[in-house]
Amino acid sequence: MQMISPIEFFRSLPPKQCTECGESIVEQAESYLMECDRCLSKRDE
Repeated sequence: MQMISPIEFFRSLPPKQCTECGESIVEQAESYLMECDRCLSKRDE
């Protein structure tokens, strides 16, 4: 079994999707959020 570099592993992961609306989330490093900014702002209202 060939090992791939950690960089290649993380690059090959699919984009994270919002659990509320399904949109792709553009996230910062070390982000554990599961909702997009739009859905998070709706929750605050």
